[in-house]
Amino acid sequence: MAKCNVCYRRCEIEEGGLGFCKVRTAAGGEVVPVNYGKITSIALDPIEKKPLARFMPGSKIISVGSYGCNLRCPFCQNYEISWSKEAYVFQDRAEYLAPEALAELALEYKNRGNVGVAFTYNEPLVCYEYVRDVARLVHENGMVNVLVSNGMASIDVLNEIIPYIDAMNIDLKSFSDSFYKDFIKGDRQMVMDFIEEAVKHCHVEITTLIIPGENDSEDEIRQLSQWVSSLKDADGIKIGQDIPLHISKFFPRFKLTDRDATDVEHVYHLTDVARENLKFVYTGNC
Repeated sequence: MAKCNVCYRRCEIEEGGLGFCKVRTAAGGEVVPVNYGKITSIALDPIEKKPLARFMPGSKIISVGSYGCNLRCPFCQNYEISWSKEAYVFQDRAEYLAPEALAELALEYKNRGNVGVAFTYNEPLVCYEYVRDVARLVHENGMVNVLVSNGMASIDVLNEIIPYIDAMNIDLKSFSDSFYKDFIKGDRQMVMDFIEEAVKHCHVEITTLIIPGENDSEDEIRQLSQWVSSLKDADGIKIGQDIPLHISKFFPRFKLTDRDATDVEHVYHLTDVARENLKFVYTGNC
């Protein structure tokens, strides 16, 4: 048995078995990712699609994803490569792209406006080793790295990647422990700890998807934005009011098709609520 250190589950994995995320296995008594370098999605995107509103606006970035996730969001927008049955067929079908090749690809696209690499689409940190190895090479080429993550990872994992990450968009999916525990099988405190440490090292923006009947109350968004506003940098200076928050509209998707899309006017209203505490609040999918 080997114990994984990525998230709060601390999965104990039998030799050749898989952890909860379905991509971390035990080999020779050590935990290793079976999806290392296995790419399912790659595109040259506007950086605003990550979404990042206040980091290198107007630029483009090579976005890459693999497969696997350590949450079980029934509303996942990328379920084909996250945790659905379809996601796990990619173990044989995904194409391997070595860290050196991805870093070189990013450099080749510099003349098309590319500024670096964004790790996104599935949950990148279930294979943080690949993120670390690619990001180091991208930095050596004078380009930037972006992480789009659910933030459900240990500080040990954050410490492995943070020297090479320039910006993050992190999901704070709710300000409710029951939402995290019962609805998406996660741990809110771990995500908050991750965000609290990340803002000390790089540019961070936060996204909350508003799901009708789940996390759409004024009180919850007020509490969430108040917490964000309290965050401090590495010197203990409060910077939270300047952290961008993206409040996004939900569309019925995957296993959550029993309710309508979020009302646009309600998204705008919750945006106004968040602006009581934060300077930069943006709407998404509206």
